[in-house]
Amino acid sequence: MAANPRIDGDEDSIDVSTRRIQRLRSHLAPAPATDSQLLLYRSPCARVMPALPDPSLLSAYLRGRHRDVQERVFRYFISRPELHTPLEIGRDDHRELCMKQLIGLVRGVGIKPLRLISDDPAQYFAVVEAAGAVDMSLGVKFGVQYSLWGGSVINLGTKKHRDKYFNEIDNLNYPGCFAMTELHHGSNVQGIQTVAIFDPATDEFVINTPNDGAIKWWIGNAALHGKFATVFAKLILPSPESKDGADMGVHAFIVPIRDVETHCVLPGIEIRDCGHKIGLNGVDNGALKFTNVRIPRDNLLNRFGDVSRDGKYTSSLPTINKRFAATLGELVGGRVAIAYSSVAVLKLSLTIAIRYSLLRQQFGPPKQPEISILDYQSQQHKLMPMLASAYAFHFASKCLVDEYAEMKKTQDEEVIGDVHTLSSGLKAYITSYTARSLSTCREACGGHGYAAVNRFGDLRNDHDIFQTFEGDNTVLLQQVSAYLLKQYQEKFKGGTLTVTWNYLRESMGAYLSQPNPVTIRREGEEHLRDPSFQLDAFRYRTSRLLHTVAIRLRKHSKTLGGFGAWNRCLNHLLTLAESHIESVILAKFIEAVESCKDSSTRSVLKLVCDLYALDRIWKDIGTFRNVDYVAPNKAKAIHKLTEYLSFQVKNVAKELVGAFDIPDEVVRAPIALQSEPYNQYTQFVGF
Repeated sequence: MAANPRIDGDEDSIDVSTRRIQRLRSHLAPAPATDSQLLLYRSPCARVMPALPDPSLLSAYLRGRHRDVQERVFRYFISRPELHTPLEIGRDDHRELCMKQLIGLVRGVGIKPLRLISDDPAQYFAVVEAAGAVDMSLGVKFGVQYSLWGGSVINLGTKKHRDKYFNEIDNLNYPGCFAMTELHHGSNVQGIQTVAIFDPATDEFVINTPNDGAIKWWIGNAALHGKFATVFAKLILPSPESKDGADMGVHAFIVPIRDVETHCVLPGIEIRDCGHKIGLNGVDNGALKFTNVRIPRDNLLNRFGDVSRDGKYTSSLPTINKRFAATLGELVGGRVAIAYSSVAVLKLSLTIAIRYSLLRQQFGPPKQPEISILDYQSQQHKLMPMLASAYAFHFASKCLVDEYAEMKKTQDEEVIGDVHTLSSGLKAYITSYTARSLSTCREACGGHGYAAVNRFGDLRNDHDIFQTFEGDNTVLLQQVSAYLLKQYQEKFKGGTLTVTWNYLRESMGAYLSQPNPVTIRREGEEHLRDPSFQLDAFRYRTSRLLHTVAIRLRKHSKTLGGFGAWNRCLNHLLTLAESHIESVILAKFIEAVESCKDSSTRSVLKLVCDLYALDRIWKDIGTFRNVDYVAPNKAKAIHKLTEYLSFQVKNVAKELVGAFDIPDEVVRAPIALQSEPYNQYTQFVGF
């Protein structure tokens, strides 16, 4: 009798081993799905599969009134093969081609970019997006000429500057640069060392580079094509109280660097080439050094501060810090353009990766045709949340452009503050996300994604600097957190929160009380796909992070001081900023879904929005679990629903990328063609 338990135990262990082997075999060679397995794709959350959207209606909703101007740009470049960027092109040839492309865009297409910046900023940013799709170097060079050089003149100057420079910049007679960054001072603009000393004897400013650390560096358009530069320097006035003069803070000056007619470098100006870069080699970045360069007093861009003939300084703003903030506040257009353009790069890379994944077939059930690689859950997991993010970013950046246009029209202080913070956060968040996504898209396309002709290498290299210029992303996120903390203090002082931050009032109150024990356990599909739940979750997380970092800063400042406390809490502050930006992005996406009048388009957008929201919650589920905002079973339900929503989005992925409406001649990657993707690819290598 004693042997029976032992024999039974052996049989049990054999059964367990057999089951394990069978399970391993099923992973290596999965059996065809049974009827019961297929039911998993019909219940509970797949009772209604998404109807195929009409790509033209979806595209019209995405692109709106900007569709025509973008198509004009695309048609122009498609019809001119001599302006197409070859796959293999040297740096010098690329720079000259990029300048020809810029001339074609402005004079051939008939775009008036500076006029658009003044009258219709949304249309301007649509042109930036189209130019970047043609060649990212063209998009950046276009932005340097108009957002930076032209934008600085019209936004920081006054009528006399507009009268003299506006038309000449607009028609490209005055190509220029934006000389802010120095070798030793990039993000810390207030720390720049270039000086502009006023000489009352000649009524001139004298521009000097006092040391090599003050050389202006990475200045786009400087190495070859620029004839003028907006130079940021400390304005120094003669003072009887100091032999070094009175420092009035950072101001902007128009400095000619090359003769308009001969293009020769002017006396006192030294220009060097910054050399070959990782990407964007169509843009001629240079370094500028000034030695006793004299410019007329009128070349001071004097909107926020002026100097009279007798050397008296006047300003409507009382302090250096306020003048500096106002100056930088007028330059957010470049940051808006980068966020907007980064979304366009994400759309382009997803178009290539998803179209290839739909057509490429690999493996499948035994004795049956191979299946599309996008039918694999792992490929859906890689690409579908990114596709949802591209849509989310599109609507968020569109709202940013609308707010920027409102800011330019009204000059409302609250709108200015919101645009500064939102442009900082969206630029940092979107560019970082896109940079990571480009590598994922390349990997999702296997070996063919590594071929230069399929574009991921150039897209990744050209886009990489988006994380750095117009403000390093880490610095920009800190600006978002600083503004959040300011709003937090206003709340507890009884102040009025601006519209963008109103959610803090309610969600902070919810955080300071205990989460609803019923809500944290609800796990039904209707609840999880309710925009109210999704938005509340995002905002709850932000409010909690804000409250806890405020407590930590207060605690550490007692022993470490303000700077030390900030540094001690820096990672917490960066997480807070990202959480807030995700909340804003989701809110804008939900608004876009609810505003869509066509029911089928709205239904598909709702599906994509749900995937964006739940995927973000799942990726940070540890935070929600740690604070008991989401119970264990609810977390499992979120994970399960997120996987299935990816499957549903996969079923309309072709139409979703089709709605981006990027012509094949602009996409250019052979593997992204919608049929016969390998024909052009094999022809390219000589078959």
